[in-house]
Amino acid sequence: MKRFLSLLIVAILAGIVTLGAYTMFLEPEAVVITESSNSKPNLIPTNYTTTNTNANWASTNIDFTVAAEKTVNAVVHVKQYGITRNPRNLMEFFRNGGEQERRIQGAGSGVIITEDGYIVTNNHVIDGASDLEVTLNNNKSYKAEVIGTAPKSDIALIKIDTDEKLSYIPFGDSNSAKIGEWVLAVGNPFNLTSTVTAGIISAKSRDLNEFDDKTQSFIQTDAAINPGNSGGALVNTRGELIGINTAITSQTGSYVGYAFAVPSNNAKKIIDDIIEFGDVQRGILGIRGGSINAKAMEEYDIPVSQGVYVASVSDDGGAKKAGLKKGDVIKEIDGLPVKKFSDLTGYVNSKRPNDVINVRVLRGSKEFVLPVTLSKYEIQNYNINDVGVEVMNPPSKEYLKKFNLDHGVVISKALSSRMKRYNLEGLIISEIDGKKVKNVLEVKEIIESKYPDEDITISLVDQSGNKKEFVFQN
Repeated sequence: MKRFLSLLIVAILAGIVTLGAYTMFLEPEAVVITESSNSKPNLIPTNYTTTNTNANWASTNIDFTVAAEKTVNAVVHVKQYGITRNPRNLMEFFRNGGEQERRIQGAGSGVIITEDGYIVTNNHVIDGASDLEVTLNNNKSYKAEVIGTAPKSDIALIKIDTDEKLSYIPFGDSNSAKIGEWVLAVGNPFNLTSTVTAGIISAKSRDLNEFDDKTQSFIQTDAAINPGNSGGALVNTRGELIGINTAITSQTGSYVGYAFAVPSNNAKKIIDDIIEFGDVQRGILGIRGGSINAKAMEEYDIPVSQGVYVASVSDDGGAKKAGLKKGDVIKEIDGLPVKKFSDLTGYVNSKRPNDVINVRVLRGSKEFVLPVTLSKYEIQNYNINDVGVEVMNPPSKEYLKKFNLDHGVVISKALSSRMKRYNLEGLIISEIDGKKVKNVLEVKEIIESKYPDEDITISLVDQSGNKKEFVFQN
């Protein structure tokens, strides 16, 4: 790909999404935290750039020592090093022509999951690192290699090489974890190694809109988690891994009672995919929809107050083939209750394409179960000149009809700062260089076929059917 051309194309295509997937909400859900100051809490990734516990220990008979002993030696300290060329002062600016290499360091935690050195952590802990160093609880340090990452889920897999058999934490079933269950958070807050805190599971399937388009389904806990805990273990009292600690909500940058972890079932699936396939294999139902709320109940005459309302069904997805229809309400998947959209996404994200899940549907006054084969979530990632791009398969034919088109891809969001000034959301890219664009592969093939200094023409269509062409030069 040619650097300048690629940068421009990538910026325009940033955030293209399929309307056949399930990313649209009828009404955005947010974590609402009431503070006496009335100021909005910030979501802060818990990597390291007064522990508080509200449990009445004297009134419980819970013994945490076994779980702590099983896990503390399997949680590591992850340090990352990178390079910046920014001058540290005015003298360096003039002396070095504005460039000064300087090593920077960040730190977080990681969880050993195999005795031969595979470690799971958060993507934001290792993102941008030129070197990674892992320190075990016995103070031995190793260089680590990045095996694979899943930025949207904030999960990364790294590995160290050692001849000794390492302590590791076995995966537990996060779907079986219950609200009110005791848990331990193990990590390295503020570079204090091998720290264990305790709390309970406060909520499940928590969706945090602060993560932008990173649709998630977090486990919420009140176990004290602080900067440096990112990538650490959330374990049950049996010492089983049920989550990867990821973020907190805070006005101060430190723990105030709300912490969030990626469920272990989702993390394990991502890790297995990276090891087996080299990337994350995502399955989708092939619907658009959202959580049921009072407005949806009134507008769509829905007889229940919980579940996922199906707003539309994609033409080539597993949902349509199984018989799901617009207006259906999804109440259960594989016997697990679906009360809100994040219940659905959290479970489906732990599955792969071609997996079959049983979906309990309410249609009118009748309930029945439909076996749905998940279809593949087609995605193409680009990361050129520090511009992150995600290009996905096209919207449904029903949506394209609004534009009087039978092909194209839709822009949902511009991610690069230079393109955010333009109102691109909702526009359809119908052609590139006069060639119709129908899917991700065609976009990729056209872009990669360009020669140096070649112009490229992008055709955009708005909902009024107006077509505009933009010519970009390499």
